[in-house]
Amino acid sequence: MPLTLGLTGMDPATETALKATFLEANARLGEQWTLVSDAEAGHVVVDMDSMYGPMSWLRLHAAGKQVIGLTSAPRTQTDYRLGRPFDPAQMAELLAAIAGAQGVDLKAAAAGAPAGASAPPPADPAPVEAPAMPEAPAASEPPAPPVAAEPAPAPAAVAPEAPEGATPAGAAPAEAPAPAAPAAPAVAASGPVDGEGTLAAWLAPGALGGRVRYRSGAGPTLYIDAGADTWHGPTPLKPTAACFGHPIRQAEFEPLDDDAWAREAPAAGEAQPLSRLRWLGGLLAGNGALLPGVDPEGRFQLLKWPQTEREYPRHFRIATQMMKGPATVAEIASASGVPEADVADFINANLATGFAAAVVDAPEPPAEAAKPRVGLLGRLRSR
Repeated sequence: MPLTLGLTGMDPATETALKATFLEANARLGEQWTLVSDAEAGHVVVDMDSMYGPMSWLRLHAAGKQVIGLTSAPRTQTDYRLGRPFDPAQMAELLAAIAGAQGVDLKAAAAGAPAGASAPPPADPAPVEAPAMPEAPAASEPPAPPVAAEPAPAPAAVAPEAPEGATPAGAAPAEAPAPAAPAAPAVAASGPVDGEGTLAAWLAPGALGGRVRYRSGAGPTLYIDAGADTWHGPTPLKPTAACFGHPIRQAEFEPLDDDAWAREAPAAGEAQPLSRLRWLGGLLAGNGALLPGVDPEGRFQLLKWPQTEREYPRHFRIATQMMKGPATVAEIASASGVPEADVADFINANLATGFAAAVVDAPEPPAEAAKPRVGLLGRLRSR
């Protein structure tokens, strides 16, 4: 099977940088890969951090393509992950791993090529100008071969609801308009009071310090690094939900020294951003209703696409509607076919993490009073 790579769902600057990085990485691997359009490619890189990246992923996933998610997040829903910022060494390692999964060993080709060597460029190549980005290669690198221009994904109906725990699949929804300006900043969780509060309260910025361990009788043990804004624990969020909803005293967070942290935290799971736990705390806080202080008749919109969780497949449908423009809970529920309680919980979670905001239309300026018309006799009298 030929090794072909395509690019889609990203801005022109990112695409140009990826093409140049691919050229150097491919040269290190003996020019075994070919850059083609996403329609012809067996593997396609999608920018999952962009607005339309997740929608491109759904389209390609439904078409049976192997998707490589370009993202700064530590995890992604795609088949493979390319971290941001990227570089030729990282790209070469990923391409070699994908080829190895298909039974093609590129390590020998990479070892046989001298450092920095590259194959001669194809005839009549189209030069690629590297942008001023940290991951862009030097200007002396070989130009990119011609690549067919990628058509924009066509809008389609929202995918039907996937069963609980399944990955949603479908086509890209209609293009979302630019988000309106929020009327107020996102709602943040308030901190603990008198040394006691829920886990969501303790996760508020500044509430905890250093590295601590929290052991819950019902849920898993969590290792929280407040300084790095990360935590170690299970990747699925639903088992962690048992840690929320009850008061926790400060003494229940056990400080750990460097040796204890290095011994226990990595064994609990990979480091994850604390924003995932804050998101879960917001999701559980309202019990199906908007949080106190949030207008139940207000209109809400996502400011950017969130990292949807596979454990909550309905959230993709809610997010798709909220990206289209400001709407009330009832309007979002009606358009997405999801119960209002789920919509309210999703809004709470994204208000807590800054991905959503309440939107208020600016009042129209008062109409200027019409000036009375003065006839010829009136003008003569005023002289």
